[in-house]
Amino acid sequence: MNSDQLEGKWKQVKGEFKQKYGEITDDDATYAEGKFDEMLGRLQEKTGKTKQELKYEIEQW
Repeated sequence: MNSDQLEGKWKQVKGEFKQKYGEITDDDATYAEGKFDEMLGRLQEKTGKTKQELKYEIEQW
């Protein structure tokens, strides 16, 4: 999965959450996205793997 596909998947999930929980705002979704990016950065630092490698592993779970 490339970054465009991952971004598309994220937008789908974000849209589903907004539909289910109408009170979720773009700010909330952006915050969650930022936390995910932060987690990827920490994993990169700890494992020495690339962002793409980590995203692939996460996708496989």
